[in-house]
Amino acid sequence: MRASDLARYARVHRAGPILAGAVVVAVLSAVFGGVRVALPSIGGEDLATGVPYRRELPLLSAVFLTAAFGGPMAAHEETGACALYRLRNAYCAGLTLLACALSFGTEAFAVGPGQGAVFVRSVLIWLGLALLSIRLLGQQLGWVIPLASALLLVWYPSGWWDWTANSPSDVLSWWGAGIVLAGGTAATAVTPWRGRALRRGRPPARRGTASRLADRSHLISTRTPAE
Repeated sequence: MRASDLARYARVHRAGPILAGAVVVAVLSAVFGGVRVALPSIGGEDLATGVPYRRELPLLSAVFLTAAFGGPMAAHEETGACALYRLRNAYCAGLTLLACALSFGTEAFAVGPGQGAVFVRSVLIWLGLALLSIRLLGQQLGWVIPLASALLLVWYPSGWWDWTANSPSDVLSWWGAGIVLAGGTAATAVTPWRGRALRRGRPPARRGTASRLADRSHLISTRTPAE
């Protein structure tokens, strides 16, 4: 994998706008995160107390990150060879790390390192749920499952399950982040052709030379005219 291939892949898959969106969310959390929005709660929390905005804002960053899986060539890329998948995984991992670093730095500067860690943990959990939502409902509906989980946290707040309110050192919440993110990542790997192969009881075949050439042609097609 060459750095130039990764750079072209990032340019085509909206790296700039995605990171810009994550920065905007982090800044909004730093400036307005302490403002409490009054929402109905079944869990008994006082309505006047409300929920701080910074508890729910990481959901937006997570959904922004899933835009990396979209694009006009998304369906074609799902049939790609291992080289293309390695490229996509490297890009998505690097993009997530950058977004989390920017979010942590902004939140830590505004509130403190502990709240920065909580913010990153929420991003990772909602990212895993968004990836699962994409696989189950489609690319345009990656926000559905994260939003449903956010509503549950609003209605039943401040329990052991509320990762947005638990302390930065809460082990259970971090384990949950790892499990949910791993599940979402695995869900994105189950492409339609791999799913059909698994249902037939045999492992997916390795993609042949033609597919590898198609992957290479896709990478070449992302070059700008100046290149």
